Amino acid sequence: MIAAVRHLFPTVLLAVALAATVTLASAQSFDLDGKAPDALEGLKLPGVSSYAPPTSDTPLAIGAGGQITLSAQLTDKGSEITRGMVWRVFKPEAGSDGKLPLVASAHGGTAVFQLEPGSYLVHASYGRAGATKRITVEKEPHRESLVLDAGGLELDAVFSGGGRIPPKKLRFSIYEAQAAANGERALIIPDVQPKTVVRLNAGTYHVVSTYGAVNAVIRSDIRVEAGKLTEATVEHHAAEVTLKLVREAGGEAIADTSWSVLNEAGEPIKESVGAFAPMVLAEGDYTAIAKNRDRIYQMDFKVESGQNHEIEVVASEASAIDPEGAD
Repeated sequence: MIAAVRHLFPTVLLAVALAATVTLASAQSFDLDGKAPDALEGLKLPGVSSYAPPTSDTPLAIGAGGQITLSAQLTDKGSEITRGMVWRVFKPEAGSDGKLPLVASAHGGTAVFQLEPGSYLVHASYGRAGATKRITVEKEPHRESLVLDAGGLELDAVFSGGGRIPPKKLRFSIYEAQAAANGERALIIPDVQPKTVVRLNAGTYHVVSTYGAVNAVIRSDIRVEAGKLTEATVEHHAAEVTLKLVREAGGEAIADTSWSVLNEAGEPIKESVGAFAPMVLAEGDYTAIAKNRDRIYQMDFKVESGQNHEIEVVASEASAIDPEGAD
């Protein structure tokens, strides 16, 4: 019996060893797909941040297609625009949302794109100037140029007589020249600061210059020519005035005063509260009404272009009015 067991033991050992070998080989093949588990412990993979960033300024390729170079000029015979351009390339068919799918974009001057062969729409913008063109991309590299037919507009304003207006109190708005059926014009650019160059397509524009925040407004039509900088300066007939209520001429301003300014037609155009009421008004005749506690005072005054000054309303019986009459 013992001999039989001894004879069987090597056979069992051999079978166990073979089974272990087969099991190990099978485990290596399942875990690895090429490497054993022990090999993974020493394998180091780079993180996402370890990859080198792109070093080229060329826009990323959309597929492996043809190369197209896009450039723009202000006029047909002008030089290429080297900076400030925004390029957008769209598929010509609208998507499910009704919009043209954006394929690629780039900023700067001349741009190079790698696109799948086919038809595209390219929109080039330079400030508020722009142009759209349909292009065809082929396997062979080629070049397309867009003529923007655009120029620049620089706006400023002075007092009549040439006095300088504080730039912080001056703003321009640029509208389309042609008014709609209701008389309104489409706003193109609001709140343009003086001496700022605005790029626009060639044409005529309606410009509104506002000095202050009341009624000093000048409107004018200005033409922008392609390839040129148009410098336009308008004249304001206005001045800055500061109203104050005093007990006697040259006295201190009385706090907690409510102000209302009426134009020549008796219409209220400005209201404020405080010891001082600074404002910019167009040239003309006005009435100031000051209310302090239960007393109301009134004074007529005149504004002359470029003549900035303080206007004192004296709280006296001569300037006092009946509150009911003021209403």
